[in-house]
Amino acid sequence: MKNEETWELRLYIAGQTPKSVLALGNITNYCNEYLSGKYSIEVIDLLKSPQLAEGDQIFAIPTLVRKFPQPLRKIIGDLSNKEKVLVGLNIRVLKSGKD
Repeated sequence: MKNEETWELRLYIAGQTPKSVLALGNITNYCNEYLSGKYSIEVIDLLKSPQLAEGDQIFAIPTLVRKFPQPLRKIIGDLSNKEKVLVGLNIRVLKSGKD
């Protein structure tokens, strides 16, 4: 069943700012590439629901929170640095045989 687990991610943004749009695009691309359909991304716009920031202790935006698998992890920023995002989320990258 371990291979079937779904990653639960939550992205906190504040409207459609360039950083928020970039963060959503980046995490969607990484998930499509490395998690292939085994993920869900919940986008929470703090301009519409500011009270939701308290639950995950959000102090900066955009912030990505990995809810599952445990432990909880957070990454702040537009998620442009692919290597840091993959390491931060603890996503294992499979090496190709051509290395």
